[in-house]
Amino acid sequence: MKPSLLLTPAHMFTRWGVRVFTLTALSAALAWSTGVSAQTRPAQQLPSLGEIDGFTVGDERRIGDQIASQLYRDPDYIDDPVLQEYVESIWFSLMDAARERGALGDSLDQQFAWHVFLGKDRSINAFALPGGYFGLHLGLINAVDSKDELASVMAHEISHVTQRHISRMVAQNARQTPLVIASMILGAIAVSQSPDAAQAVIAGGQALAIQNSLDFSRSMEQEADRIGLGLMAPAGFDPNGFVGMFNKLNQASSLNDRGQYPYLRTHPLSTQRMSDMQARLGQEGRNVQVQRTMEHAMVVARSRHFSLGRVDFLRSAVQAGLEAQANRNNFSAADQAGRLYGAAIASGQLREFAQARGFVDSLLQTTQGDSQAHRLAVLLNLELALSAKDASWAREADALVDRQARLRPELFLRTQYAVDMQPDARAGQDLTSQWQGWLTDHPSDAGAWQQLSRLWTAQNQPLRAIRADAEAQVARLDYPAAIDRLKAGQNMVRQLGSQADHVDASIIDSRLTAVTLLQRQREEGLKSLQ
Repeated sequence: MKPSLLLTPAHMFTRWGVRVFTLTALSAALAWSTGVSAQTRPAQQLPSLGEIDGFTVGDERRIGDQIASQLYRDPDYIDDPVLQEYVESIWFSLMDAARERGALGDSLDQQFAWHVFLGKDRSINAFALPGGYFGLHLGLINAVDSKDELASVMAHEISHVTQRHISRMVAQNARQTPLVIASMILGAIAVSQSPDAAQAVIAGGQALAIQNSLDFSRSMEQEADRIGLGLMAPAGFDPNGFVGMFNKLNQASSLNDRGQYPYLRTHPLSTQRMSDMQARLGQEGRNVQVQRTMEHAMVVARSRHFSLGRVDFLRSAVQAGLEAQANRNNFSAADQAGRLYGAAIASGQLREFAQARGFVDSLLQTTQGDSQAHRLAVLLNLELALSAKDASWAREADALVDRQARLRPELFLRTQYAVDMQPDARAGQDLTSQWQGWLTDHPSDAGAWQQLSRLWTAQNQPLRAIRADAEAQVARLDYPAAIDRLKAGQNMVRQLGSQADHVDASIIDSRLTAVTLLQRQREEGLKSLQ
């Protein structure tokens, strides 16, 4: 009988700092699902199309969904529209390039989730998960100097997924599973003596399996480097971003890392990897001048706010903004924009809104000649006005926002303005229509469903609000919670009687049936992996 994947301690999945566990001990557990050990499988047996040693694309997606459902509930998970949009603009450009170059086959493209998770962890890390999920610590955004450097990490990670390195590791490392099994047996024995000792034994056995089995091999790292490098230019990024990132990692390695670079431990830099990349880039890759943009500097300032936002950090950010205002000529345009953005958002967090408004006014002037940076300044202006609950400021700030832009950050802020500041009903109706259009293209956007639920609640459409809230839970892969919400909708229909909207009631019934089926299919799929 194969051990169950669900024996793995659930809390190990939910911490952003255990990237190796999700790719290693999990993969060792996945090796149980192949049903036949590496020693007993016939040598001449070949995997069928879409399989690697008996591990299918569907298997990988099911495991990825299981991990993702935990990450959505992790307190370190963040859905910030501005940061998410910036990261996804890189991610989807790389995916388009992978399709064009044939690195992304139709099977993976259609069956994998291709979703990016952001975590507030300030360590410098990124990771690929089974099923096309990708995790990025804000600490990595804090450390890079350009969009190209960030793209190089994401190109490398997306190549791990397109080349199915996780599945290949499962096949290679099935022999390591006895370590995991033994640790669980020892844990079961130890639990009668001490729950803490049992946990330590289980974790220790898993750590040994991790160390011994499933770090990406050197050949896989080089393969991801080469394929990722090939995606950079077609996706619109400078391939020299790889050089800049390698230089950072190499410097950190020479300084003994000090625990801040988990990416170094899971993606160890070798002389061979670095020389291979330099050879491919040629002479132009030797002396790279980083082009730091105002937009990137502002995104980094926002990322640092979420990951480092203690009071002492906020005070230092305000001081940096005051220096930028007083000595404009001493800073580059990018540095000045980053300092002013960070000072404005820090002042808002400290509830010093008059100072925040002064910083954002300076930022609006500074970014006038850069449309992308100016857009971020306009959005921050409205965000701060809403945080201050200043109706006059919010009205002025809202007027600067592009009301025709069907972009996620604009829609989020305008929804908050519509609900909290109570403008005319027409604005809410327009937003409802725009969110419905967005969700037609992005049906798995949980945050968008939540915003639509807020609007329908404000418009006294309770059944639609419940349905939208349930769809948000579906998008987070929390089917039991979605079923509960849809059943609550059915109860409301019964309470309303003839006053209930029959179309809404019918949609709730049909969605309940569909989500119940999804839950049953998930349970059956996980059983098949046991």
